[in-house]
Amino acid sequence: MEGKEMAFQIQGGVWPTMITPYTADNKIDYDTIPQMVDFYARRGCKGIFAVCQSSEMLFLSREEKVELAKAVADANQGRMQIVASGHTAVDLKTQLEEIEAMMNVDGIDAYVLVSNALDPKNEGDGVFLERFNQTVEHFPEIDFGIYECPLPYKRLVSLPALQEMAQSRKLVFLKDTCCDYELIRQRLKAVEGTPLKIFNANAASFYDSFLHGGAGYNGIMANYHPELYRWALEHSQTDPEKAQLMADLLCELAMIEMRLYPVSAKYHMNLVGIPMELSARSADCSRFDKNAKQEVDSMYAVEKALHKMLGIAEL
Repeated sequence: MEGKEMAFQIQGGVWPTMITPYTADNKIDYDTIPQMVDFYARRGCKGIFAVCQSSEMLFLSREEKVELAKAVADANQGRMQIVASGHTAVDLKTQLEEIEAMMNVDGIDAYVLVSNALDPKNEGDGVFLERFNQTVEHFPEIDFGIYECPLPYKRLVSLPALQEMAQSRKLVFLKDTCCDYELIRQRLKAVEGTPLKIFNANAASFYDSFLHGGAGYNGIMANYHPELYRWALEHSQTDPEKAQLMADLLCELAMIEMRLYPVSAKYHMNLVGIPMELSARSADCSRFDKNAKQEVDSMYAVEKALHKMLGIAEL
C-alpha cells in the first residue's frame, strides 16, 4: 500500500456492481471472471464496484473476498478503475483487518466502506463519524468510498455527515441508494468542490442526478445493458429528448431487478455469450422459473432493438 496517491480522480460514467459467478459445486468460478470484465470494458464502463452486495459479499469468506478482488483486478489489466468493499465485520479491529487485506491487492483504487458497518447499532452521526475518522486515520494512504448498502440495514448518510467526510478529502466515491432525486440534488450541492463523486444506484433517478452534477450510474442494471446507460449519459447534451426517452425506458427495464437477482443477471450473461451457472448463495434459485427466463428473454430482445435504433454496434 506504500506510495499510493491520495484522492485519485474517480471517472464518471457507468459502473456495474459486479456479480459473482459460481461453479456447480458452489465455489467462485474464477475462469469466468475475465469474460465478465471484458463484457463491462467492451460496453464502455468506466469502473467496476467489486465485492459488493451484488457480489454476495455477506456470503463470502474473507479469503474469497480478497481472491475475488484479485481475480477482477488481474482480468481488468488497468482498463477500468476498480473500487471494492467486503466491509461486513461489526467490530472495528476486524474491519481494519478486512481493509488492509483488500487494499494489499494490486489494482484496487479505493476501499468502499458500508454505511451501516460504521454505525452497526444505528446510534447516530456521532458514532458514524467517529468510526469513519478512526478508519481513515488508520490508513492515511488509502482513498475511501461509502456504500449505503441495504443489508443488514439501510443506513443513509445525513447531509452534515456527508459534507464533513467530503471535506476531509479522503472520500472519493459514494454509491447513493436513497432513491430520492431531491435529496441527491441536495447531496450534490453539499459536496461541491471536494473530490467526492456521487453515483446513483437507482434507475428511476440516475438521469436526473446526472443532469444535476452526479457522476453517473452505479447499479444492478449495469450487469445487463451498461451500454444503454452510457448512451443516455453521453447524449444528454447532444440529443436530450432521445436521451430522456432512453432514461425512461431504462427505468421500466429495471423492473427485472425484482426477478430473483442476481440469478436473472446470470441468465442474461448466458444470453450474451458468457456461460455460467444459474446459482447464488443469497437466493433460492429454484424460483427462477420458465416465466422468469421469458421475461429476461424479452428484455434481451428489447436491448437488441435499441442497439439497432441507436446505432450501437453489436458487442
